[in-house]
Amino acid sequence: MALRVMLACLVGSLLALAAPAAPAQAMEIVKCTGRPNSDKDQTTIQGGTQSRITIELALEAGEDVSQVQIHIPEGTQYETDDLAATLLTGDDLMTRNELTFDLLADEDSLTLHFDPALSEAGHLNIIIYGVYFPMSGGDMQVGISYQTKGSDFKTVSDVPVISVEGISGPEALSQWLEEQAWVQAWNENRFLHLFFDPTILVTSFPVVLTGFFMSLGVVAVAFPLAIPLGLLLALMRLSKIAVVRGIATTYVNLVRGTPLFLQIYVAFFGLPLAGIDIPNFPLGVTVMCMNSGAYMCEIYRAGILSISKGQTEAARSLGMTSLQTTLYVVLPQMFRLVIPNLTSEFIVLYKDTSLLAAVGVMELVMYARTIVASTGSITPYIVAAVFYLIITLPLSKVTRHLEDRVHGGRRRRRAVADAAEKGEVAHA
Repeated sequence: MALRVMLACLVGSLLALAAPAAPAQAMEIVKCTGRPNSDKDQTTIQGGTQSRITIELALEAGEDVSQVQIHIPEGTQYETDDLAATLLTGDDLMTRNELTFDLLADEDSLTLHFDPALSEAGHLNIIIYGVYFPMSGGDMQVGISYQTKGSDFKTVSDVPVISVEGISGPEALSQWLEEQAWVQAWNENRFLHLFFDPTILVTSFPVVLTGFFMSLGVVAVAFPLAIPLGLLLALMRLSKIAVVRGIATTYVNLVRGTPLFLQIYVAFFGLPLAGIDIPNFPLGVTVMCMNSGAYMCEIYRAGILSISKGQTEAARSLGMTSLQTTLYVVLPQMFRLVIPNLTSEFIVLYKDTSLLAAVGVMELVMYARTIVASTGSITPYIVAAVFYLIITLPLSKVTRHLEDRVHGGRRRRRAVADAAEKGEVAHA
């Protein structure tokens, strides 16, 4: 029995040796890459930007590869005019053999037909030019299959994906502008390129817009908080209590007498040294609020002092207390008079938020500065200036209108009083 088993094993081994060797897979992927095309670094591939696909496949001798089919990732555009196929042979794969082929291409695939078939061992290198991956980016999977003589198409496995970084609409518009003749002519002028580069203009706009909202956020919080602070300081300065008046006067003179830039530095660098850590946004709001409150104090104080003492005396003669006189007689008239000045203070506060860029707060100027550092163009600062003007110009016009109304009302009241006085004199 044992002898019979041994004979069977021997016969099987002889048959295995005599059988023809199974053909190995004709092709194996060596690489499938895209050409980096980003200005940010030398490794990133961006969507919507011209690139190329390089495919390298390992061939074995005697396989007679007649066709290679490449499936392009969905949404990818490509050109076939300069498509190149080369067979690298030799021990060091340094011998280049330019191949002739017939090309059949459609929207999402292309087929290379080789005649004669590829029978020599080496690396088949295929380069597809004019490739534009989708702007949304993602992992782009290239499909590769091949056909040998007398066989069906076989799929090449383990083809690596090409990672593509998505780009925004403004970036795509910028790249389109770069190709326009008038933009190229425009940028040949050094001054125009430095200050008004259209390609940088469209890409910096959405970035600087983020800083614009941050600056508005700082003002939207700091200004309303500064209004009651300024009113409190004004009432303290008008107080008959010397200590209260002295505290307010000292604070106002200190804040108004030192640069806001210095106050920001003291807050952002001094407080951490004292062990007080406050996030940038609330700390920036606090500094802007305290600074604006000191200036509003003087606006309110001037408005209160402009109210005629006769109105205060009349209110007191009607039995109103000092608090009631202030709340119901003085303050309503004061607020109506100081609205133009408060609007001007809002404009100043909005512009002063640019100083926060010096301490790393990501506001309007800070976002623009980051783009300037990477592009070397001043254009982002011009964009930032536009965002400042969007707020300041309309508010300046509103301020002038309010001032005209206030001064016009004063002139009308003065004219009525003068007419009444003249009438009384004539009657006498």
